[in-house]
Amino acid sequence: MAKSNNLNAIEMQCLRLSLGLTVEQIAELTKSTPEAVIAWEAGETEAPVVAQKKLLEIEDTIEMQVLNTTDGIEALFKTEPKRRLAFVVYPTQAIYTQYNPEFLSSLPYTELYNTAAWRIKKECQIVLDVEVSLVALEVESYKSFRADKGMSESRESRAKWAAAQL
Repeated sequence: MAKSNNLNAIEMQCLRLSLGLTVEQIAELTKSTPEAVIAWEAGETEAPVVAQKKLLEIEDTIEMQVLNTTDGIEALFKTEPKRRLAFVVYPTQAIYTQYNPEFLSSLPYTELYNTAAWRIKKECQIVLDVEVSLVALEVESYKSFRADKGMSESRESRAKWAAAQL
């Protein structure tokens, strides 16, 4: 007998909540409707395998980011004993899109990026005893910081701005 790996209604709902997405965002990602997503989560219909696969791929992408980032942080602290970090998160989709075009194919919504940052924060706190603060990017403050320091736009510049906010 073939084993089904399909997600049941509660698993679909938990996955959506775990990703930090709305019903409407799940519908957009899976090319369905909000009504269909609600039906999946209520157990009235089964989510199409393609939709399940898409959402599980996003979950896997986030988990890989958590793993890779925490491994990098752990390596950093072998040579540098500081135990506090700041991560930039993005308060709106427009700001996220502007500053992170490289992530849009794998994590199309700012909520997904911020979910990854939250999971990294928790992993660092629990496993590495590192305190990570999530700092929402304030564009004007960031631009001013860059101008004052003579920096160009980069992930490193955003990281330095975030660290200066602590």
